[in-house]
Amino acid sequence: MEDPRGKYLMETYSRLPITMRKGSGSWLWDTEGKKYLDYTTGIAVNNLGHCHPSITDAITSQAATLVHTSNLFNIENQGALSEMLVSNSFADRVFFCNSGTEAVEGSIKLARKWGAQNGGRFAVISTEGAFHGRTFGALSATESEKYREGFSPFLEGFHFAPYADPDAIARLAAETNPCAVILEPVQGENGVIVPPPGYLRQVREICGKSDMLLILDEIQVGMGRTGKLFAHEHEDIRPDIMALAKALGGGVPCGAVLATEDVAKHFTPGAHGSTFGGNPLAAGAACAAIETILQENLSERAGELGDYFLDRLEDVRKKYPEHISEVRGKGLIVGIEFSDRDFAQDCFSVSVKNGLLVILTVERVFRILPPLNTNEEEIDFAVAVITKSIEEVVSSG
Repeated sequence: MEDPRGKYLMETYSRLPITMRKGSGSWLWDTEGKKYLDYTTGIAVNNLGHCHPSITDAITSQAATLVHTSNLFNIENQGALSEMLVSNSFADRVFFCNSGTEAVEGSIKLARKWGAQNGGRFAVISTEGAFHGRTFGALSATESEKYREGFSPFLEGFHFAPYADPDAIARLAAETNPCAVILEPVQGENGVIVPPPGYLRQVREICGKSDMLLILDEIQVGMGRTGKLFAHEHEDIRPDIMALAKALGGGVPCGAVLATEDVAKHFTPGAHGSTFGGNPLAAGAACAAIETILQENLSERAGELGDYFLDRLEDVRKKYPEHISEVRGKGLIVGIEFSDRDFAQDCFSVSVKNGLLVILTVERVFRILPPLNTNEEEIDFAVAVITKSIEEVVSSG
């Protein structure tokens, strides 16, 4: 049921006519009592599902103690969170913000600050099909016209190479003398596009040869989703800067820019800031989220469950080859590409009716983002609903 008070909101979302009331684990219930398997996880935010005890305890305990002070003071949880991130990543330093687009914005600013001290360079190479956010810096690094329409002019100095084409990046680097390359290890918004093995390693080598920084946008695929804590670890490389958000805060808004010491040192007092970034509540929830992912080996579990899910969905594809063109993914970011857009839309609507929530992206791809602590029984339910929904659409003509 739609909330009639929605008439007061700006119409920036095409919302389903459903109002959710409560959640537990992988499941949501709407205001009419209908139960759904939530394989959207709030767009890759709820990696531990809904109302996980560790997150709930961290939020309630911190809310009863101290919610906000600002970064005019040291923040105990923020210090603990930064240590946790540095100890489990390539980075030496962390800057906290509130969202993914802010993390990308901070990453671009940091790269340009570094570039100003390294030859006065400011150009940035991004990739076609990328989605990096909706603020002007992040949007300038996003090539798709559907996000850009009506907002020009954009920041100068951004150039776009085809995704998964390292030679194109090398050519652009020679032509534009950039300070950085920014890309996603897996393109989520573009339909779960997984590059071939070795792509990130090749880009890393190009960045080294051309004295460019490598910025990785792991906002959607970081925090264990692909089978590693961070997706670039599959390629055994080290970026210079990494943007995180979404699942970092366990459901509480929290973003971060991670960087090596050589790059981070260019952010001096006053160079960048965030009023709410890393406040006690957000940092406390993020500490609990990371601790749980590490202690329960959920990254490794995501890889195993992702293989199981893809195998089951490949069986569905073989059953309906005229309707499903490809099944792909890495860990628990999974895509089902349908051959026809109308058919995909109909299957999406029927899947919601049948109790499964996924994301329809690029008009024909189911983007599926289960919690990392889902299980095979829930995956089997999802596969059964997808199969039933396809059958219903086919039978309806």
